[in-house]
Amino acid sequence: MTAPAEAPVLGLLDGRPLPRTGLDRRLAALRAGPRAAALPVPGSGEDRQLARWVAQVLLTEALCEAVAVERGLAVHPGAGPARLDQRAAVELGSITAAAYEGCAAVRAVCAEVTADVEPSAAEVAHYRALTERPPSAAPWRLALPDGSAFDAAPDTLPLALADALGAAAPGEWVTVAGWTAARLAPVPAPAPGPAPDPLAAVRAAARRTAFVRWLDHARAARLTLVPGLEHPGDPAQPDNHHRH
Repeated sequence: MTAPAEAPVLGLLDGRPLPRTGLDRRLAALRAGPRAAALPVPGSGEDRQLARWVAQVLLTEALCEAVAVERGLAVHPGAGPARLDQRAAVELGSITAAAYEGCAAVRAVCAEVTADVEPSAAEVAHYRALTERPPSAAPWRLALPDGSAFDAAPDTLPLALADALGAAAPGEWVTVAGWTAARLAPVPAPAPGPAPDPLAAVRAAARRTAFVRWLDHARAARLTLVPGLEHPGDPAQPDNHHRH
């Protein structure tokens, strides 16, 4: 939903105009920051897309700040920014990830609205089946003509060399495709340890998914965008040149 903008505003939250000054300050800080050289040329379509992207981050922060007040959540703005790993950032999306990292209210709301989200046993089992790896073969200790030796799992060697070493007696030199080596005494394989419990990882992913869905609904219900600061992915705005 887009409303006409009679004054330079960032957008509307519950019908209340939010001043654009915060966006101008954030953009100026980026232009003065260490990554300024990587930013688009001022006045270009890419620059306007950057402004749209930053505007969505600020609107997300403002929305969550309002929700935090409404719900009486403890927010500690003095705390340093959070750092998401790559997987978490991708799952949240770039706008939400930036708001989450930079705004304590976003993190507080995320924790509040997803506190009861738990993955099912079937989801945890599915994740375990996809991520468990079969145990590796016991490594071989290999000698080289220069007198050095090293350990290597058979499946990490060139296939022809591994086949030749496997057929040779211990200590026998083989040469295959320019490789010369001898397999020495076997190296005992380490005892396999217990597989890590994937519950925490699956729970965190489920909660990020739930937060994205909650936030999409809250944005649609409470935020109104203004011309020039539409979502950067909105196909109707003039600077969106992404085509499939």
